[in-house]
Amino acid sequence: MTRMTMIEAVRSAMDVSMGRDDNVVVFGEDVGYFGGVFRATQGLQAKYGKTRCFDAPISESGIVGTAIGMAAYGLRPCVEIQFADYMYPAYDQITQEAARIRYRSNGDFTCPIVLRMPTGGGIFGGQTHSQSPEALFTHVCGLKVVVPSNPHDAKGLLISAIEDPDPVMFLEPKRLYNGPFDGHHDRPVTSWAKHELGEVPDKHYTIPIGKAAVRRAGAGVTVIAYGTMVHVALAAAEETGVDAEVIDLRSLLPLDLETITRSVAKTGRCVMVHEATLTSGFGAEVVSLVQEHCFYHLEAPIVRVAGWDTPYPHAQEWDYFPGPARVGRALIEVMEA
Repeated sequence: MTRMTMIEAVRSAMDVSMGRDDNVVVFGEDVGYFGGVFRATQGLQAKYGKTRCFDAPISESGIVGTAIGMAAYGLRPCVEIQFADYMYPAYDQITQEAARIRYRSNGDFTCPIVLRMPTGGGIFGGQTHSQSPEALFTHVCGLKVVVPSNPHDAKGLLISAIEDPDPVMFLEPKRLYNGPFDGHHDRPVTSWAKHELGEVPDKHYTIPIGKAAVRRAGAGVTVIAYGTMVHVALAAAEETGVDAEVIDLRSLLPLDLETITRSVAKTGRCVMVHEATLTSGFGAEVVSLVQEHCFYHLEAPIVRVAGWDTPYPHAQEWDYFPGPARVGRALIEVMEA
């Protein structure tokens, strides 16, 4: 297998999908000749031509609206929203049109579109390039929401998303594009070339949407995370010495409740970690489900570690960003409760 960064894995997924199916098209702002702001689409236009990989105007509502129309006519658009922060002008198209086509048509139409969005902070992007809006999608019936944490999963999940008959929000943690960032911003960047999940098959493969992965086995406490926070949780468990089981959700909607409840029933404790704002973040839904399904197994209150209830701060980024120290304190707190 080839060693890839997450950017290369995402590009490989689109390349493989475009090669297998002429109906797969890729477009968005600067994704054609320029190859995208993060170069995730680099080379696709040269390989497949300007009718299958092309630039769109700076109009997110126009991009998504066009993708919906394409999907209704049998194409499979995989479009890029340059940053997740820019998706708000398209929110009406996403939630009122794309998410409801199957329901409104009684199954006569589907909407096989993928919206790729670089998400999260850790790159000093400030308040308009660092948001994590996943909870705004998980509340909408008809959407699927995916957040990979590594190159291997990114490729397999993106191919699954492209082949899915319904709209998939594919959120790519941009801080993980080039390495498995564990929250230690003061240390040298680690490359995916040195990580086992940086090994990615060159050819077609899929990872089912809706299935979580246990990244670290343990018996003391269940840590639930997704995206960048998976690596932060792993670092916190290692540094504190707590016998933590770390679950990488991978898919938020549909959610792998079985893997979550099985782990919490075993450990009796739970810590939820996400980068987004605490209030009404996706972790609140997970905690509610754990409380509902695992109440009689719990030996301590569930703890959440998340971003502040503020706009993403540029000057205090590393206080806002949940790092190993904050997650580690939560692990110790739960174990001592």
